Amino acid sequence: MTTTSQQEPVQNEAQPESLRLAEAFRIFNQASEELSTAYTSLQSQVAALTAELAAANGALRQQYVEKAALTERLTLLLSALPAGVVVLDATGRVVQANPAAEATLGLALLGEPWETVERNHLLPSETPGEYTAEVAHAAHRLAVTVTALDSAGGRIVLLHDITEAHRLKAQAERHERLAAMGEMAAQLAHQLRTPLSAALLYTANLETPDMAEATRISIAQKAVGRLKHLERLIQDVLLFARGEVLGREVMPVAELLQELRQTIEPLARTRSVLFQVDESSDELFLQGNRKAIVGALTNLLENALHAAGSHSGGEVHLAVRREGETLAFAIRDNGPGMAAPVVARLFEPFFTTRAEGTGLGLAIARGVARAHGGNIEVSSAPGVGTEFTVTLALAHQSAD
Repeated sequence: MTTTSQQEPVQNEAQPESLRLAEAFRIFNQASEELSTAYTSLQSQVAALTAELAAANGALRQQYVEKAALTERLTLLLSALPAGVVVLDATGRVVQANPAAEATLGLALLGEPWETVERNHLLPSETPGEYTAEVAHAAHRLAVTVTALDSAGGRIVLLHDITEAHRLKAQAERHERLAAMGEMAAQLAHQLRTPLSAALLYTANLETPDMAEATRISIAQKAVGRLKHLERLIQDVLLFARGEVLGREVMPVAELLQELRQTIEPLARTRSVLFQVDESSDELFLQGNRKAIVGALTNLLENALHAAGSHSGGEVHLAVRREGETLAFAIRDNGPGMAAPVVARLFEPFFTTRAEGTGLGLAIARGVARAHGGNIEVSSAPGVGTEFTVTLALAHQSAD
């Protein structure tokens, strides 16, 4: 009896322990299932991320291949281009240059400051944007264009060797002038014969022994006037045939206008014509043949004075304004104007509406304007007046 009573408490104490173990196993199993579920979910996420990464790597690899192919094509294209291409960084140093650029200039360009290259190897020509370079002991003419490449300050320089094109252009212009001279031959003979016949007639009268001194002087002056007309005609013909040889003189526009004022204002006063200049040319410069430019503008202004002086209240206005990289000289008069058929023939050699004119002034003036990177345009109508607009390329540097 005593032994049995002693074993019952032990059984009572072991039963709660087994329950705790069972609970622990249950919790463990539950945690294991949750971990297994989480692991499975994690595996799914890893697989999805791996697939996305593989897709992203594939896209990046494709982009890399495409960019590599594009780079190769651009490199081949750059190397094959006949024109020179020079890429500058923000500091103006050459970071890339194709073979044509180095062949055009005859030197290695990579790493060189472009300002040094330009200063030592490119000589500005009379035409803005064009330079001469000495390559292999031969002078080459280059057209240079500089364009901004990106916001970081890089630039790209394009070099075009226009030596042959410039030679052909000069040859074509010369042939054109010679052809025009051939067409003018008959007209020139007539132009020369008329004043020459008048001069011979006047000088023949000088042989009269009993002629009064005053009459003799008057006839002699008329003969000299006809001979001077002949001289001016021959000079204009030679100037037209030869063409304008450009200079490289850089001239302030303000000085040019001052020279025109000094020439035109006295002529305007003698014709009772009001001459006004409206200018906005501070710090602007032209480059070329000063004498040719002044001569062309003076010729147009004298024509305007003649038109405006044909009636009372005549006015001539010279307006100067900048239009981008060109300078425009607008010469306007309030004369009788011209009809459209006359305007269409104004620049024909030997065509003139003035008895004392040679008919070459406007043709020469247009040649001067075109040689200086510009042109001449005219607007006129009967009763309205006439306006000639001369455009000339601005110089890229000051007179200093």
